[in-house]
Amino acid sequence: MYLTDRSAAPAADTGPGRRRGPRPGVTPVVLALGTVSLITDISSEMVTAVLPLYLVTTLGFSPLAFGTLDGVYNGVSALVQLTGGHLADRMRDHKLLAGLGYGLSALCKPLLLFAGGIGTLGAVLALDRTGKGLRTAPRDAMISLSTPTAHQGRAFGVHRAMDTTGAMLGPLAAFLVLGAASDGYDAVFGVSACVAALGVIVLVLFVPGRRRDPSTDTTGGPSGAGASEARPPVRVREALVLLRLPRLRALTCCAALLGLTTVSDAFVYLLLQRRAGVGEEWFALLPLGTAAMFLLLAVPAGALADRIGRNIVFLAGHLGLLTAYALVLWAPATPLLVPLVLALHGTFYAATDGVLPAALAGIVPEHVRASGLALVGTSQALARFCCSLGFGAAWTMWGDGPALAGAAIGLLCCATVAGLVLRPARRIRRPRSRPDERQGPL
Repeated sequence: MYLTDRSAAPAADTGPGRRRGPRPGVTPVVLALGTVSLITDISSEMVTAVLPLYLVTTLGFSPLAFGTLDGVYNGVSALVQLTGGHLADRMRDHKLLAGLGYGLSALCKPLLLFAGGIGTLGAVLALDRTGKGLRTAPRDAMISLSTPTAHQGRAFGVHRAMDTTGAMLGPLAAFLVLGAASDGYDAVFGVSACVAALGVIVLVLFVPGRRRDPSTDTTGGPSGAGASEARPPVRVREALVLLRLPRLRALTCCAALLGLTTVSDAFVYLLLQRRAGVGEEWFALLPLGTAAMFLLLAVPAGALADRIGRNIVFLAGHLGLLTAYALVLWAPATPLLVPLVLALHGTFYAATDGVLPAALAGIVPEHVRASGLALVGTSQALARFCCSLGFGAAWTMWGDGPALAGAAIGLLCCATVAGLVLRPARRIRRPRSRPDERQGPL
């Protein structure tokens, strides 16, 4: 069980015999936001679990049409993330922007009951992803700003573990609703809307509000005692200048490069269903396997990233995804194929989803933290949008096998390039000087 910290500052050393302080806890902000994400993900994953099969088998969408909708589903949030992150930094009220995003997504769930064509479905999904785009950067900024830099991976791991608990319960709830209701898909959409509304209520009641700016602290804070003037609003130019930071620029480019070859979850489940002969009645449970492994490994992967390096764990996760692609392509259709692929898929998310924002803690200044998170998230989401469109077109023209083989080859090449860009610089160990020696050049 994780205990909450009363202070966000790391424990200080008290002497040479106590180099390591007590094990850090998880702040109340992280736990509250994790609860909101858990509830919201139940709602979202109820829809996500049934949507691919609903569109392809019930509405008769082609792979290209489905890829277009899936691209919209991921691409719209990418475009909005920058706006949400900048507004949260400018207003210095991350909870307000996050609440607007959660509320908009909740309003879209009942609209799925009335959407039957590609145009109306695209509009509803675009609104839903607009809500996700508004809330993602402010939410992650609240997590990052409430946690010491050295323990960002663990904090994001705990949040993602709670979030993934909802991702596990969502497909299970959809499976139960489909079996119990006569109008299965409509019932799933209706129950999802009610659960989403509950998540908004929890956010409003239990997540702390406006974060106090250190520049207004009159108790001797980090900006100096007696400071009376608040920091001026963040301008767009300040957010754009973030790309001048070499480490942030490298991480942004690598996230986008790897996103170009990251096949959408929905396509992975459709391919696995065809390859392993999974019955349609069991399709909604496939995301449950991914979520279970994500839940088990999210916290350990975050803690490992804090210890050995977040870039290393991030790249290792993509190698796990590459292995999953290879199994879907070439492994025999044995009973072990489905659990192995889903386990690798969940490991990929555990090693990347929370580790990537944690890597930004020591790079992006606090007053533009949400903008920095949005910049990286946007680049990754836009790349995955392009991948969904390209993969859907390749499947339509050449078939599912060649399309996945192309994605696997591309992922291998991109991971190699990212490994060269993100490799840690070698540190030159200098001999310690004696106390009586000069510290200048000889």
